[in-house]
Amino acid sequence: MAAAAAAGGPPWRKVLYERQPFPDNYVDQRFLAELRKNVRARRYRYGAVAFQSGAVVQQLCSVCVFVLTWWYMAAGRLSPQRLFGAALASSLLGYVLFDAVDRGAGRRQSGRTRWADLKSTLVFAAFTYGFSPVLKTLTESISTDTIYAMSALMLLGHLIFFDYGANAAIVSSTLSLNMAIFASVCLASRLPRSLHTFVVVTFAMQIFALWPMLQKKLKARTPRCYIGVTVLFALVALAGLATISSVSAVLFASLLLAISCLCPYCLIRLQLLKDNIHGPWDEAEIKEDLSRFLM
Repeated sequence: MAAAAAAGGPPWRKVLYERQPFPDNYVDQRFLAELRKNVRARRYRYGAVAFQSGAVVQQLCSVCVFVLTWWYMAAGRLSPQRLFGAALASSLLGYVLFDAVDRGAGRRQSGRTRWADLKSTLVFAAFTYGFSPVLKTLTESISTDTIYAMSALMLLGHLIFFDYGANAAIVSSTLSLNMAIFASVCLASRLPRSLHTFVVVTFAMQIFALWPMLQKKLKARTPRCYIGVTVLFALVALAGLATISSVSAVLFASLLLAISCLCPYCLIRLQLLKDNIHGPWDEAEIKEDLSRFLM
């Protein structure tokens, strides 16, 4: 049938709404003329990819610093008063830096005053201090091994669901923060006093909620400062980990180097092997504005 049509019949048309003297799976020589490869393939630069990996490095270091702080308090090598003083000083410094980066433009745009920030801080601190005895005894009926396992899983989930800047369905800032705070409450319940619990939960809110906000603003406004802060934060985490275990410090340093140096190189090399094809077999894309039909 196709040969007869090709000899004297009508030419083949790529339409489905009319009957033609061709089989349903017939295509002519023009079919592959519309073949395109890697139409929307992205080309990455090593420096840009390594810069974006800083968000992963920062969050890994945040988890490391929090666990180290908890371990020092559990071992009696760090008092809650010293931690609270250091956290308060760093919070004030970060607050000033947060406003200084954009000269208060973000604050003026949101319409939030410093007095409102102070009231929110005082309310949070008062509620956390008042409920710290409850948080201290909240998990007494659960074994310590179970608490450690739950905390490890929650911190792992925090790292998985954290918003690193990627547009993916798995990203959930709220879920990530809740998992980190849940892990901090579980670990704080194993400390000796309610004051320890209050300080650890407050510190967890600072490092898991406030610190990423400052990171994002530094990354957007002052990239060089962001790189310096990332390197300094990684060195602090490695120095603290080295006081506990030199082997762990070496392994953690290897992990950070692999994420910031090796993984960007692998991503760029793998992009060269990408071979996506596009053609007339793709799904139809409606590019016309159809909003007038939505009544």
